[in-house]
Amino acid sequence: MGLNYGHLLALYPMDLSVIIPVLNEEGNIPTLYQRVTTVLKALDASYELVFVNDGSTDQTLKKIQELSIKDPAVQYVDFSRNFGHQIAVSAGLDHSRGDAVVIIDADLQDPPELILQLYRKMKEGFEVVYARRAKRHGETWFKLVTAKMFYRVINSWSNVNIPLDTGDFRIMHRKVVDILCQMPEKHKFLRGQIAWIGFRQTWVEYDRDIRLSGETKYPLKKMLRFALDGITGFSTVPLKLATMSGFVASGLAFLMILWVTFVKLFGYRFGLVVQPGWASTLIAILFLGGIQLIGIGILGEYIGRINDNIKDRPLYVVREVSKELKETNPKTN
Repeated sequence: MGLNYGHLLALYPMDLSVIIPVLNEEGNIPTLYQRVTTVLKALDASYELVFVNDGSTDQTLKKIQELSIKDPAVQYVDFSRNFGHQIAVSAGLDHSRGDAVVIIDADLQDPPELILQLYRKMKEGFEVVYARRAKRHGETWFKLVTAKMFYRVINSWSNVNIPLDTGDFRIMHRKVVDILCQMPEKHKFLRGQIAWIGFRQTWVEYDRDIRLSGETKYPLKKMLRFALDGITGFSTVPLKLATMSGFVASGLAFLMILWVTFVKLFGYRFGLVVQPGWASTLIAILFLGGIQLIGIGILGEYIGRINDNIKDRPLYVVREVSKELKETNPKTN
C-alpha cells in the first residue's frame, strides 16, 4: 500500500487502543470502564479507550465526558446523529492511535478480560486475533439459528473465508487497521473486510455472556440489513441465482407451452378436454412475475450500493472530538 510504517509509528504513540461504539449504554459505561481499565493495567502497556457515541439520546455521552476528565486515557468521538454500529467502529479505527487495536461492544456480552488472551496471542506473531463464540448465553433460539445459518451461507457463497461464529470482538495490528481505513465502502461489513485483507489470523474461543443492561441495538430489521450488506458486499451468488431462476422459469414456461399445444391439437385422442379459463394463465403470470421482481430486487440492491459509493458522501459526521484526539491525531484535523 506504500505505507511508511516508521513514520506511522511516530504518529501512533500508544501500545493499544480499545474502540467502543456506544448507543444509549448509560447503564453499562461505569462497569465497562472499570473492567476494561483493570485488564489494560495488567498488560503493563500504554493504552487509550476510544468511545464512539453513535447518536445516543440518554446520558451516555455525559458519562463518557466525565470519565475523560478523570482519566486522560479516555477519548471520545461524538456523532451528529446515529450512523450505525459498523460506521461507529470505522470512526473509532480512524481516530485510534495504538499500535494494536481492540474492538469491543459496550453491552459486556464480550468479556473485557479476554483482551489479555487476544493481546498475548497477537504477540506470538499474528496480525489479527478474533474471538470465536463457543456458547451464547441469553440468546433466543431464533437468534442462535439465524446467526449460525448466516455465517455458513455467506462463507459458502463468498470467495473470502470469513470466520464462523465471530463478531467484531478482536485485536488487530496497526498495519491491518491502516489498510482497513483505506477501504472506501459505504456499506461496511468489517469482519468480511478484515478477512479479505488477509495476513496471519487466528482465534481465541470464549463463552458469550448476557447483556448487562439495556436493550439490544440489533433488532430483526437491522439484522436483516446487516446480513444483506455482508452477502452483497462479498458475493455475487444472488445475481447468479437470479439468472438461474430466469432460466428455470423460462424452461418451465416453454414446457407449459408444449403441453398446452399438445392438448389443443391431440388431446381429444386421449380424452383430454380443454377447458377455457384463467387459472393456468394466472399461475403462469404470477410465477414469472415473481421471478422477475426477485431478479430486479437483487439487481437493485447491488445498484444501490454502487449509487451510495458514487455519491461519495462522508461516512459519518462528527459533532465533537475529545481535545487530546483532536490535537494529536492527524486524521482529526
